[in-house]
Amino acid sequence: MENNSNNLKQVNAPVANNIADDEIDLRELFTVIWQGKLIVIALTTLFSVASVFYAISLPNIYKSEALLAPAEQDKQSGLGALAGQFGGFASLAGVNLGAGGGVDKTQLALEVLKSRKFTSEFIQKYNILPNLMAAKTWDRETNTVVYDEELYLADQDKWIREVKAPFKAEPSMQEAYKEFKKAIFTNVDTETGMITIAVEHVSPYIAKQWVKWLIQDINETMKARDVLEANKSTEFLTQQLEQTKIADIRAVLYKLVEEQTKTIMFANVRDEYVFKTIDPALVSEEKFKPKRALISIFGALLGCFIGVTIVLIRLYIPKGK
Repeated sequence: MENNSNNLKQVNAPVANNIADDEIDLRELFTVIWQGKLIVIALTTLFSVASVFYAISLPNIYKSEALLAPAEQDKQSGLGALAGQFGGFASLAGVNLGAGGGVDKTQLALEVLKSRKFTSEFIQKYNILPNLMAAKTWDRETNTVVYDEELYLADQDKWIREVKAPFKAEPSMQEAYKEFKKAIFTNVDTETGMITIAVEHVSPYIAKQWVKWLIQDINETMKARDVLEANKSTEFLTQQLEQTKIADIRAVLYKLVEEQTKTIMFANVRDEYVFKTIDPALVSEEKFKPKRALISIFGALLGCFIGVTIVLIRLYIPKGK
């Protein structure tokens, strides 16, 4: 029994010693940090001041957004009924009856909205390149955008930025597309199906106007695509009607022409073709970002962390050698 007791004491002794060593190391750690407190305080102060100046230098960014709902595609009911009966004839005629399995029109519209072609046409149509690429800040009193004079001279409408080839002084549509993607945001609520389109800009008025233009143009673009497709289908079907004398086939073709005519009529009488505006975009009264307080706090924490790290490296690395 005495031998077993002695063995247990011998086994537990190293464990106790390790715990004691850990406690000593922990105390030593805090002592070392306290001794180097001047370095920690200096770096924390330096990073805090730098982060404050950095946060102040950032321009206010305003966000404007609109809530949309998918427009009811009433024409799909008639086409859906025809799909089961005349799908074969329709496919031969090159007409899509929407018999399921196709691309959702809402999702298609959002992809078109984010496409390079749509973006380039949008930028050129409304001449928003200076506001997209050279806007520096916004003057609330005069409601005007202040441009970066190293990039663009507003009074001369001239780009003067210095870039290397293959880039030019005036930004290309590829450059503009990359910047446009950073300013435009879309989101689809999977539960309700509602769509949000938002724009961030230094000017809340420009952000609101861009959202309005985007909704208007995507509706017009999708409408034009469907009308063009329906017109081509109608033209083809009319040619087939002139060439066939079989009554049953002519009846099917007449039905298809009727549905394409409904598509054209539906598109021409409806402005909100793909998206219905539930909650329109507004001019934001409060900035969306930057979060200057968070930037300042993060800067202070980063300075403190770097200070502690330097203190530990200076005092522990030499001991290890």
